[in-house]
Amino acid sequence: MINSTQVSSFTLAACFDTGVFKYLYFLLILCLYVFIVCANVLLIVVICVNRSLHEPMYLFLVSLFVNELYGSTGLFPFLLVQILSDIHTVSAPFCFLQIFCVYTYVCVEFSNLAVMSYDRYLAICYPLHYNTSMTTGKVAVLVAVPWLYSFLTIVVLLSLIVPLKLCGNIIDKVYCNNYSIVKLACTDTTANNIYGLILTFLTVFVPVIIILYTYTRILKVCFSGSKQTRQKAVSTCTPHLASILNFSFGVCFEILQSGFDMSSVPMILQILVSLYFLTCQPIFNPVMYGLNMSKIRVMCQSLLSRSVLGGCFRI
Repeated sequence: MINSTQVSSFTLAACFDTGVFKYLYFLLILCLYVFIVCANVLLIVVICVNRSLHEPMYLFLVSLFVNELYGSTGLFPFLLVQILSDIHTVSAPFCFLQIFCVYTYVCVEFSNLAVMSYDRYLAICYPLHYNTSMTTGKVAVLVAVPWLYSFLTIVVLLSLIVPLKLCGNIIDKVYCNNYSIVKLACTDTTANNIYGLILTFLTVFVPVIIILYTYTRILKVCFSGSKQTRQKAVSTCTPHLASILNFSFGVCFEILQSGFDMSSVPMILQILVSLYFLTCQPIFNPVMYGLNMSKIRVMCQSLLSRSVLGGCFRI
Protein backbone atom coordinates (compact mmCIF):
# COMPACT_ATOMS: atom_id res chain seq x y z
CA MET A 1 0.00 0.00 0.00
CA ILE A 2 1.11 3.54 -0.78
CA ASN A 3 -0.32 6.29 1.38
CA SER A 4 -1.50 9.27 -0.67
CA THR A 5 0.52 11.62 1.52
CA GLN A 6 3.66 9.74 0.41
CA VAL A 7 2.85 9.89 -3.32
CA SER A 8 4.97 12.64 -4.75
CA SER A 9 3.41 12.59 -8.22
CA PHE A 10 0.76 11.03 -10.45
CA THR A 11 1.28 9.80 -14.01
CA LEU A 12 -1.32 10.84 -16.58
CA ALA A 13 -1.69 7.71 -18.71
CA ALA A 14 -4.06 9.30 -21.24
CA CYS A 15 -1.39 11.76 -22.34
CA PHE A 16 0.63 10.59 -25.31
CA ASP A 17 3.55 11.94 -27.30
CA THR A 18 2.52 13.68 -30.50
CA GLY A 19 6.01 13.99 -31.99
CA VAL A 20 6.58 17.01 -34.21
CA PHE A 21 2.86 17.87 -34.06
CA LYS A 22 3.13 18.86 -30.42
CA TYR A 23 4.08 22.42 -31.39
CA LEU A 24 1.02 22.66 -33.63
CA TYR A 25 -1.23 21.37 -30.82
CA PHE A 26 0.47 23.76 -28.43
CA LEU A 27 -0.34 26.73 -30.69
CA LEU A 28 -3.94 25.60 -31.18
CA ILE A 29 -4.54 25.19 -27.43
CA LEU A 30 -2.77 28.49 -26.73
CA CYS A 31 -4.95 30.31 -29.28
CA LEU A 32 -8.08 28.82 -27.72
CA TYR A 33 -6.98 29.89 -24.25
CA VAL A 34 -6.10 33.43 -25.41
CA PHE A 35 -9.49 33.70 -27.12
CA ILE A 36 -11.29 32.51 -23.96
CA VAL A 37 -9.44 35.02 -21.78
CA CYS A 38 -9.94 37.94 -24.19
CA ALA A 39 -13.62 37.20 -24.91
CA ASN A 40 -14.63 36.73 -21.27
CA VAL A 41 -12.57 39.67 -20.01
CA LEU A 42 -14.06 41.89 -22.74
CA LEU A 43 -17.61 41.04 -21.71
CA ILE A 44 -16.82 41.49 -18.01
CA VAL A 45 -15.33 44.93 -18.71
CA VAL A 46 -18.25 45.95 -20.96
CA ILE A 47 -20.81 45.05 -18.28
CA CYS A 48 -18.83 46.60 -15.41
CA VAL A 49 -18.07 49.96 -17.05
CA ASN A 50 -21.55 50.56 -18.48
CA ARG A 51 -24.05 51.59 -15.80
CA SER A 52 -26.96 50.76 -18.12
CA LEU A 53 -25.94 47.10 -17.82
CA HIS A 54 -25.91 47.09 -14.02
CA GLU A 55 -29.03 44.94 -13.90
CA PRO A 56 -29.37 41.55 -12.14
CA MET A 57 -29.30 39.57 -15.39
CA TYR A 58 -25.99 41.10 -16.47
CA LEU A 59 -24.44 40.85 -13.01
CA PHE A 60 -25.19 37.12 -13.03
CA LEU A 61 -23.49 36.99 -16.43
CA VAL A 62 -20.38 38.59 -14.91
CA SER A 63 -20.29 35.78 -12.35
CA LEU A 64 -20.67 33.26 -15.18
CA PHE A 65 -17.84 34.80 -17.23
CA VAL A 66 -15.54 34.98 -14.19
CA ASN A 67 -16.19 31.28 -13.65
CA GLU A 68 -15.26 30.54 -17.29
CA LEU A 69 -11.92 32.28 -16.72
CA TYR A 70 -11.43 30.38 -13.47
CA GLY A 71 -12.22 26.96 -14.95
CA SER A 72 -10.20 27.39 -18.13
CA THR A 73 -7.20 28.67 -16.14
CA GLY A 74 -7.37 25.51 -14.04
CA LEU A 75 -6.97 23.43 -17.20
CA PHE A 76 -5.38 25.17 -20.19
CA PRO A 77 -1.95 26.20 -18.75
CA PHE A 78 -1.62 22.66 -17.40
CA LEU A 79 -2.49 21.16 -20.81
CA LEU A 80 0.05 23.42 -22.52
CA VAL A 81 2.80 22.19 -20.21
CA GLN A 82 1.79 18.55 -20.74
CA ILE A 83 1.82 18.93 -24.54
CA LEU A 84 5.43 20.13 -24.52
CA SER A 85 6.57 17.76 -21.78
CA ASP A 86 8.05 14.34 -22.49
CA ILE A 87 7.18 13.05 -19.00
CA HIS A 88 3.47 13.33 -18.27
CA THR A 89 3.48 13.56 -14.50
CA VAL A 90 1.92 15.97 -12.04
CA SER A 91 2.82 16.53 -8.40
CA ALA A 92 0.30 15.32 -5.82
CA PRO A 93 -0.40 18.82 -4.35
CA PHE A 94 -1.00 20.24 -7.83
CA CYS A 95 -3.22 17.29 -8.72
CA PHE A 96 -5.45 17.96 -5.71
CA LEU A 97 -5.43 21.68 -6.54
CA GLN A 98 -6.59 20.91 -10.07
CA ILE A 99 -9.38 18.69 -8.74
CA PHE A 100 -10.47 21.60 -6.54
CA CYS A 101 -10.49 24.02 -9.49
CA VAL A 102 -12.28 21.72 -11.94
CA TYR A 103 -14.97 20.59 -9.50
CA THR A 104 -15.68 24.04 -8.09
CA TYR A 105 -15.93 25.28 -11.68
CA VAL A 106 -18.62 22.68 -12.43
CA CYS A 107 -20.52 23.44 -9.20
CA VAL A 108 -20.45 27.19 -9.77
CA GLU A 109 -21.46 26.79 -13.43
CA PHE A 110 -24.59 24.76 -12.68
CA SER A 111 -25.49 27.00 -9.72
CA ASN A 112 -25.09 30.14 -11.82
CA LEU A 113 -27.24 28.71 -14.61
CA ALA A 114 -29.95 27.83 -12.07
CA VAL A 115 -29.81 31.35 -10.58
CA MET A 116 -30.07 32.88 -14.07
CA SER A 117 -33.10 30.73 -14.90
CA TYR A 118 -34.74 31.87 -11.63
CA ASP A 119 -34.01 35.50 -12.58
CA ARG A 120 -35.64 35.04 -16.02
CA TYR A 121 -38.58 33.30 -14.36
CA LEU A 122 -39.24 36.33 -12.13
CA ALA A 123 -38.69 38.81 -14.97
CA ILE A 124 -41.08 37.08 -17.39
CA CYS A 125 -43.69 35.54 -15.09
CA TYR A 126 -43.86 38.40 -12.55
CA PRO A 127 -42.64 41.52 -14.40
CA LEU A 128 -44.52 43.98 -12.18
CA HIS A 129 -42.93 42.58 -9.01
CA TYR A 130 -39.47 41.95 -10.48
CA ASN A 131 -37.77 45.12 -9.19
CA THR A 132 -39.14 44.66 -5.68
CA SER A 133 -38.29 40.95 -5.64
CA MET A 134 -34.79 41.18 -7.12
CA THR A 135 -33.28 43.69 -4.70
CA THR A 136 -29.59 44.60 -4.53
CA GLY A 137 -29.14 42.49 -1.40
CA LYS A 138 -30.82 39.49 -2.99
CA VAL A 139 -28.67 39.81 -6.12
CA ALA A 140 -25.52 39.91 -3.96
CA VAL A 141 -26.62 36.75 -2.13
CA LEU A 142 -27.46 34.94 -5.40
CA VAL A 143 -24.02 35.83 -6.77
CA ALA A 144 -22.08 34.87 -3.63
CA VAL A 145 -23.88 31.68 -2.58
CA PRO A 146 -22.91 29.55 -5.63
CA TRP A 147 -19.22 30.32 -5.02
CA LEU A 148 -19.31 29.76 -1.25
CA TYR A 149 -21.38 26.59 -1.57
CA SER A 150 -19.07 25.20 -4.27
CA PHE A 151 -15.87 25.92 -2.36
CA LEU A 152 -17.20 24.33 0.84
CA THR A 153 -18.53 21.17 -0.84
CA ILE A 154 -15.30 20.57 -2.77
CA VAL A 155 -13.18 21.15 0.35
CA VAL A 156 -15.15 18.30 1.94
CA LEU A 157 -14.55 16.19 -1.19
CA LEU A 158 -10.80 16.80 -0.97
CA SER A 159 -10.77 16.02 2.75
CA LEU A 160 -12.09 12.56 1.84
CA ILE A 161 -9.64 11.75 -0.98
CA VAL A 162 -6.38 13.18 0.38
CA PRO A 163 -6.08 10.67 3.30
CA LEU A 164 -6.84 7.64 1.08
CA LYS A 165 -4.23 4.89 0.94
CA LEU A 166 -3.38 4.26 -2.70
CA CYS A 167 -2.02 1.20 -4.49
CA GLY A 168 -0.71 3.14 -7.47
CA ASN A 169 -0.27 6.56 -8.99
CA ILE A 170 -1.41 6.15 -12.62
CA ILE A 171 -4.45 8.23 -13.66
CA ASP A 172 -6.15 7.32 -16.95
CA LYS A 173 -6.90 10.95 -17.82
CA VAL A 174 -5.16 14.01 -19.24
CA TYR A 175 -6.03 15.90 -16.04
CA CYS A 176 -6.68 14.97 -12.41
CA ASN A 177 -10.16 14.08 -11.25
CA ASN A 178 -11.70 12.64 -8.11
CA TYR A 179 -12.96 9.36 -9.57
CA SER A 180 -9.56 8.39 -11.00
CA ILE A 181 -7.87 8.76 -7.62
CA VAL A 182 -10.64 6.95 -5.73
CA LYS A 183 -10.16 3.99 -8.12
CA LEU A 184 -6.52 3.76 -6.96
CA ALA A 185 -7.51 3.39 -3.30
CA CYS A 186 -6.59 0.20 -1.43
CA THR A 187 -8.96 0.90 1.45
CA ASP A 188 -12.72 1.20 1.77
CA THR A 189 -14.11 4.09 -0.28
CA THR A 190 -17.76 3.86 0.78
CA ALA A 191 -17.71 7.37 2.27
CA ASN A 192 -16.20 8.75 -0.95
CA ASN A 193 -18.78 7.01 -3.12
CA ILE A 194 -21.73 8.11 -1.01
CA TYR A 195 -20.52 11.71 -0.86
CA GLY A 196 -19.81 11.62 -4.60
CA LEU A 197 -23.41 10.57 -5.31
CA ILE A 198 -24.79 13.23 -2.95
CA LEU A 199 -22.56 15.89 -4.51
CA THR A 200 -23.59 14.86 -8.05
CA PHE A 201 -27.26 15.05 -7.08
CA LEU A 202 -26.91 18.48 -5.41
CA THR A 203 -24.59 19.89 -8.06
CA VAL A 204 -26.18 18.56 -11.26
CA PHE A 205 -29.70 17.26 -10.71
CA VAL A 206 -31.04 19.90 -8.29
CA PRO A 207 -30.03 22.85 -10.54
CA VAL A 208 -31.41 21.01 -13.59
CA ILE A 209 -34.73 20.44 -11.77
CA ILE A 210 -34.87 24.16 -10.88
CA ILE A 211 -34.12 25.09 -14.50
CA LEU A 212 -36.77 22.71 -15.87
CA TYR A 213 -39.39 24.05 -13.45
CA THR A 214 -38.68 27.72 -14.20
CA TYR A 215 -38.66 27.19 -17.97
CA THR A 216 -41.89 25.21 -17.82
CA ARG A 217 -43.50 28.23 -16.16
CA ILE A 218 -41.85 30.60 -18.64
CA LEU A 219 -43.17 28.61 -21.62
CA LYS A 220 -46.71 28.69 -20.19
CA VAL A 221 -46.54 32.48 -19.93
CA CYS A 222 -45.10 32.76 -23.46
CA PHE A 223 -47.84 30.66 -25.05
CA SER A 224 -50.60 32.54 -23.21
CA GLY A 225 -49.06 36.01 -23.55
CA SER A 226 -48.71 38.58 -26.29
CA LYS A 227 -46.32 38.48 -29.25
CA GLN A 228 -44.10 41.07 -27.51
CA THR A 229 -43.84 38.84 -24.43
CA ARG A 230 -42.83 35.86 -26.56
CA GLN A 231 -40.19 37.90 -28.40
CA LYS A 232 -38.71 39.18 -25.13
CA ALA A 233 -38.62 35.66 -23.69
CA VAL A 234 -36.97 34.21 -26.80
CA SER A 235 -34.33 36.96 -26.99
CA THR A 236 -33.28 36.63 -23.34
CA CYS A 237 -33.75 32.89 -22.82
CA THR A 238 -32.27 31.42 -26.03
CA PRO A 239 -28.58 31.92 -25.10
CA HIS A 240 -29.26 30.70 -21.57
CA LEU A 241 -30.98 27.53 -22.75
CA ALA A 242 -28.22 26.87 -25.28
CA SER A 243 -25.60 27.28 -22.55
CA ILE A 244 -27.46 24.89 -20.22
CA LEU A 245 -27.78 22.21 -22.93
CA ASN A 246 -24.15 22.54 -24.00
CA PHE A 247 -22.77 22.24 -20.47
CA SER A 248 -25.20 19.51 -19.39
CA PHE A 249 -24.31 17.30 -22.36
CA GLY A 250 -20.60 17.78 -21.67
CA VAL A 251 -20.93 16.87 -17.99
CA CYS A 252 -23.16 13.87 -18.78
CA PHE A 253 -20.54 12.57 -21.23
CA GLU A 254 -17.89 12.90 -18.52
CA ILE A 255 -20.04 11.12 -15.91
CA LEU A 256 -20.76 8.26 -18.34
CA GLN A 257 -17.10 7.99 -19.27
CA SER A 258 -16.08 7.79 -15.61
CA GLY A 259 -18.72 5.22 -14.72
CA PHE A 260 -18.42 2.81 -17.64
CA ASP A 261 -15.67 0.89 -19.37
CA MET A 262 -14.51 2.89 -22.39
CA SER A 263 -11.59 0.68 -23.45
CA SER A 264 -13.24 0.00 -26.82
CA VAL A 265 -13.46 3.73 -27.59
CA PRO A 266 -10.40 5.28 -29.32
CA MET A 267 -8.18 7.15 -26.86
CA ILE A 268 -8.32 10.43 -28.80
CA LEU A 269 -12.15 10.36 -28.66
CA GLN A 270 -12.05 9.67 -24.90
CA ILE A 271 -9.77 12.68 -24.43
CA LEU A 272 -12.00 14.98 -26.51
CA VAL A 273 -15.14 13.86 -24.64
CA SER A 274 -13.52 14.32 -21.23
CA LEU A 275 -12.32 17.82 -22.16
CA TYR A 276 -15.52 18.97 -23.86
CA PHE A 277 -17.26 20.59 -20.87
CA LEU A 278 -14.01 22.27 -19.76
CA THR A 279 -13.08 23.71 -23.14
CA CYS A 280 -16.28 24.35 -25.10
CA GLN A 281 -18.31 26.09 -22.39
CA PRO A 282 -15.78 28.93 -21.81
CA ILE A 283 -15.74 29.48 -25.60
CA PHE A 284 -19.46 28.98 -26.13
CA ASN A 285 -20.82 31.35 -23.46
CA PRO A 286 -19.13 34.63 -24.44
CA VAL A 287 -19.87 34.02 -28.12
CA MET A 288 -23.51 33.07 -27.50
CA TYR A 289 -24.27 35.91 -25.09
CA GLY A 290 -22.17 38.44 -26.97
CA LEU A 291 -23.94 37.78 -30.28
CA ASN A 292 -27.51 37.21 -29.06
CA MET A 293 -27.99 39.90 -26.43
CA SER A 294 -28.36 43.21 -28.23
CA LYS A 295 -27.25 45.44 -25.33
CA ILE A 296 -23.99 43.55 -24.88
CA ARG A 297 -23.37 43.36 -28.63
CA VAL A 298 -23.83 47.12 -29.10
CA MET A 299 -21.63 47.96 -26.09
CA CYS A 300 -18.88 45.59 -27.30
CA GLN A 301 -18.93 47.14 -30.76
CA SER A 302 -18.78 50.62 -29.25
CA LEU A 303 -15.88 49.74 -26.93
CA LEU A 304 -13.89 48.02 -29.70
CA SER A 305 -14.47 50.85 -32.18
CA ARG A 306 -13.31 53.44 -29.62
CA SER A 307 -10.18 51.36 -28.93
CA VAL A 308 -9.38 51.04 -32.65
CA LEU A 309 -10.03 54.72 -33.36
CA GLY A 310 -8.01 55.76 -30.32
CA GLY A 311 -5.09 53.63 -31.49
CA CYS A 312 -5.28 55.10 -35.00
CA PHE A 313 -5.24 58.69 -33.72
CA ARG A 314 -2.27 57.96 -31.47
CA ILE A 315 -0.39 56.59 -34.47
